[in-house]
Amino acid sequence: MIVAYSRPIAIKIYKKILEIHPDWNEKVKVIMTSGNNDPEEWRDIIGNKFYKKELGKRFKADNDEMKIAIVVDMWLTGFDVPSLATMYVFKPMNGANLIQAISRVNRVYKGKAGGLVVDYIGIASALKQAMHDYTKRDQQKYGDPDIKKTALVEFQKHLEACRDMMHGYDYSQFHTASDGMRAQIIKGGVNFLLQPSKAKEKDNFMKETSLLRDAKSLCRSILDESQQWESAYFDTVRTLINRLSFKSKMTIKQINAQITELLKQSVKSEGVINLFQDTNKDFSLSDPAFIEEITRMKEKNVAIEILKNLLEGKVKQFKRTNVVQSQKFSEMLNQSLSNYLKGMLTNEEVIQELIEMAKQIKAQEEEGNELGLNNEEKAFYDALTKPQAVKDAYENDELVAMTKELTEQLRKNRTIDWQQKESARAGMRKMVKRLLKKYHYPPEKAQEAMEIVMAQCEQWADYDGDYDDEPKGYIIDADLSQQEINLAAEPYTEYKK
Repeated sequence: MIVAYSRPIAIKIYKKILEIHPDWNEKVKVIMTSGNNDPEEWRDIIGNKFYKKELGKRFKADNDEMKIAIVVDMWLTGFDVPSLATMYVFKPMNGANLIQAISRVNRVYKGKAGGLVVDYIGIASALKQAMHDYTKRDQQKYGDPDIKKTALVEFQKHLEACRDMMHGYDYSQFHTASDGMRAQIIKGGVNFLLQPSKAKEKDNFMKETSLLRDAKSLCRSILDESQQWESAYFDTVRTLINRLSFKSKMTIKQINAQITELLKQSVKSEGVINLFQDTNKDFSLSDPAFIEEITRMKEKNVAIEILKNLLEGKVKQFKRTNVVQSQKFSEMLNQSLSNYLKGMLTNEEVIQELIEMAKQIKAQEEEGNELGLNNEEKAFYDALTKPQAVKDAYENDELVAMTKELTEQLRKNRTIDWQQKESARAGMRKMVKRLLKKYHYPPEKAQEAMEIVMAQCEQWADYDGDYDDEPKGYIIDADLSQQEINLAAEPYTEYKK
């Protein structure tokens, strides 16, 4: 929030910001009263009372593009925005008005270190007087306004903690290095913290760098250049580790752009920081060029982290759609990572195992195409054919035909509310068993096959994603009698236990 001295000055600040950042039309807005003699151009900027009310809702919404409010008198009292963290004061204020104004930024909010008041006009003495007029209790709650005694001390504490956790890795050249070298130093730091032996240090580093960033937001103006650079380095390492976890999907180019922007905000950095090859492509297990790049990476721990998270994503996807492949690849991944953490596999060996697993996943996906099956049908095919006795008893053409008919019958009976009706679920089980009986499935010595197929049917039914844009939910044979439904449910109860 920017508090302007007068309405003309508020408009002047607004125009100056847009002159510097022409694309900030939605990011910055002016909120002030209008007058009958206002210039016509002001009216478009200020708007009517309904427009101001809408801006109030937008400013309170964290995910809205509006982030900067220029005010004169409005919004300085009684307008509560807990996430508001910084106020720039260009207006003389005193007493209760001053206390209420700066209180706009003192609300507690997740991830917010404190409220920062940037004083351009000299309100310190007025603030002290205003605080003196309050009770002792409120003075104690207010705390020391000197950031050298508060925020700076916190910043230095967390900076030292980050240094301790990076002990053993030399990042001292980051300040003076070229942009290309900075990229390597960032990746090297990430690689250092991703060592299996440093799992605890990595977790602590993520917490400390987050606290460091919060403290820095309150005392950035009094930090020296070396502190700016060092804290920027720690923040970029933290950001890259976060991005490698794929909590939010980003392309390599987006990661590069975010790291570059972070450095530009923290220090005066020129050029582009390319942590990976400059490409628009996302991380992709099916891209041979990406696999080759991963294999050649010098930072092996980073390579392992990328592969691990990509494969975990694939396994998670299978869990929603394909029972058999989910179990298979989950066991493979857990085994490889367990051997790696126990020191039974080197970095190079676990990378090769993970890449081999990626190739098997790709082969599984391509197998469906070769059989003429889509992903949905392939999941049922895998369930039907898991037991070896099944493969020995049927020709593949029979299995494909069985798969297609089973999938088609389930899809035909889909409706929006079946998940809430046990009777519908029971009907689905009966329909599946009736269809499989037509094919004399399962064969002898493969009784567990029915359990696998029914598990896949249940998984398919519970999946909240959509195949082929069909509506969610299902209903089976609405004309079944209640007795038939109960009979169908009985044998399945034991399996569910």
